[in-house]
Amino acid sequence: MTAATDHNDDDVALAGEYVLGLLPADDLRGFELRLRDSSDMRRLVVEWDEYFIPLAAEIPEVAPPPAIQARVERRLFGAPRRRWPLPWQGTLAGGLIAAALIVGLMFLTPPDQPDALATHTAQIAAEDRSLLIAATLDDDTGEIRLHRTEGAARAGRSLELWLIPEGADGPISLGLLGDDEVTVLTLAPEQRAALQGAVLAVSDEPEGGSPTGAPTGEVLAVGEISPAA
Repeated sequence: MTAATDHNDDDVALAGEYVLGLLPADDLRGFELRLRDSSDMRRLVVEWDEYFIPLAAEIPEVAPPPAIQARVERRLFGAPRRRWPLPWQGTLAGGLIAAALIVGLMFLTPPDQPDALATHTAQIAAEDRSLLIAATLDDDTGEIRLHRTEGAARAGRSLELWLIPEGADGPISLGLLGDDEVTVLTLAPEQRAALQGAVLAVSDEPEGGSPTGAPTGEVLAVGEISPAA
């Protein structure tokens, strides 16, 4: 923590708690706004990341209990006949620290125009962090803003966003991610009504999107929708 001497103890502690995912909801939103405006605070977060990464690397891979894996699959993908290949189905790497690092890293490159009126947020992440997307949703307007901080579609392929409402039979396509870092899509009224407890997923599809109305390629990243702090 080489920058610690240049900051007060409160800022150093806040940055560490943010990286570990320990900030209370009331403090989290304010800290993320500070990150967008302060390069010094972002540098502190990076240093905490670098400090914790060796600790996370020492945590062995753990196979998920069958009951939990089955419950996750039912929640995300409905009936057993509709099984999509997921990067994390075989093993779950790391632990609490590794998961917190993913969340922390997603905000090191802030959106150009953060949506202070967002009613819901989601962090859509691949297990290996090859694809990272911060999503903000406005339930009043139906606008969903996707800020991609890592990853891109392969040549001749498209990234497609899916909404998986809680208890739904299958996923609902919300549209394609553009080539720019920020993509803005609009949800239909019935989709906005299903945000509570829903999941967002991004799949690798043929150029122009899935031809079937359901995912046909690998699911690259997933993230649960939560109310904004």
